[in-house]
Amino acid sequence: MNNELRIKLERVRALMKNEALDGIYIKGQDNFAWLTCGGRNYVGMGAVGNCGLLVTSDSLYAITNNIEAPRMINEEKLEELGFKVLFGLWHDNSFEKRTLDELVPSKKLGLDTSGDISKKLQLLRFSLTAEEVERYQEIGKDASICMEESAMEIKVGMSEYEIAGIIMGKMEAKGLEILSCMVAADERISLYRHALPTSKKVERRVQIGGNFRRNGLVICLTRYVWFYEPTEKEKKQYYDNQVIDCTYMAASRPGESFVSALEKGKAKYTELGYDGEFDKHHQGGPIGYQGRDYRVGFDTPGLIAENQAFCWNPSITGTKSEDTVIAAKDKIIPVTRPVLFPKTTIKVGDFTFIRPGILVRK
Repeated sequence: MNNELRIKLERVRALMKNEALDGIYIKGQDNFAWLTCGGRNYVGMGAVGNCGLLVTSDSLYAITNNIEAPRMINEEKLEELGFKVLFGLWHDNSFEKRTLDELVPSKKLGLDTSGDISKKLQLLRFSLTAEEVERYQEIGKDASICMEESAMEIKVGMSEYEIAGIIMGKMEAKGLEILSCMVAADERISLYRHALPTSKKVERRVQIGGNFRRNGLVICLTRYVWFYEPTEKEKKQYYDNQVIDCTYMAASRPGESFVSALEKGKAKYTELGYDGEFDKHHQGGPIGYQGRDYRVGFDTPGLIAENQAFCWNPSITGTKSEDTVIAAKDKIIPVTRPVLFPKTTIKVGDFTFIRPGILVRK
């Protein structure tokens, strides 16, 4: 058993004790990836996988069928992690319930697919371990390079579908799964906050972005390619948009409330003269093993955890600023960041951020 898993099991078993449970059964794709330190229990992407993990006070089990068991053992290395793999025939539809009843006869069992346990397990994921922080940075760098290399291959006349194909091909080649891929050309950038790719062909500019996952960890980023020199007004708007983003990042401090960060970002919209833009799109929030653990609103409870990941995504009609970061104890750790793109330095309070500029192609 590695140190990362040991830390996570301590959290799960503490939750069991607090909830007076004799076991917790984890089957969600996000929670499975979290507990197995990056594993995959699914065949098709969705909420629930094909192998569940049972944690009791003194034992670990993986419950699946004879189709998935070999891969769970050989590739996901569940036995090496300390899980006893139990499996039934694929057509034995009662095997899972029967096994859980035998292993937890008290039936004091928490399920991550229903009830309050799901939300409480989500809270356990927020504070990333040192190993997760390191993995996240590697994933973020690869995703940033893939996105920015894709941007450099975009040509006038390409369709949004073609551009999405380039992005997805590069991401998949690095083991990054596609959770969403956004492409907007020209007027579609201003028309739609969530622009799925279409047959529209690029004329003058394009916005690319999305959510991508590896080892269960999700990153999010957005980049711009323009085929003309932006006007001073356009440059200022994009810069202002990034200042708002950096304001959110700087306010994402462990121990502070999510609402406090949201209020500071909203105030910056007003200060910079974009008051009405705040209401036109959600501002993002915590990220990790989901595209967003939730979108922060003025009624969001709780405090920011140490080493919690965030992806704020403030937008002004025609621009958006979006990258993934980690709120460490005394610094903001960039996860996605400009690697091949031009860079802009923005200072907010005690923090200095390196943000991606617009890639101008001639």
